[in-house]
Amino acid sequence: MAVSDPISDFLTVIRNASRAKHERIEVQASRMKANIAKLLKEEGYINSFRLVRSGNKNLLRVYLKYHEDRPVISGVKKVSKPGIRRYVTKTTIPRVLDGMGVAILSTSKGIVTGQQAQEMGVGGELVCTVW
Repeated sequence: MAVSDPISDFLTVIRNASRAKHERIEVQASRMKANIAKLLKEEGYINSFRLVRSGNKNLLRVYLKYHEDRPVISGVKKVSKPGIRRYVTKTTIPRVLDGMGVAILSTSKGIVTGQQAQEMGVGGELVCTVW
């Protein structure tokens, strides 16, 4: 089966694994997935991540984070999809749950959070929201 949206699949695996209280997940690695994992680590949504080589595949291993036996990630939503891309300007970047969540954007400056994009004064493709 061909994967039509690997980022959406990555976010779905994170959502499902955190609800099932898995310690870690492994997905096929890509630069964009690694950058999203880096932002999730910086924002405190995951413990850590690492790139590993298994046979002839590069895998991204993400260690999920829990607080008092509850997943830190309570929701993930893919906003921009292959059929309908969603772009935002620096003034229309959404606030997720009044600042309790984070918007992740793909900009000309790389993959950044909504707050970082506002500070840099750039807009871009709204990839997903995490809370």
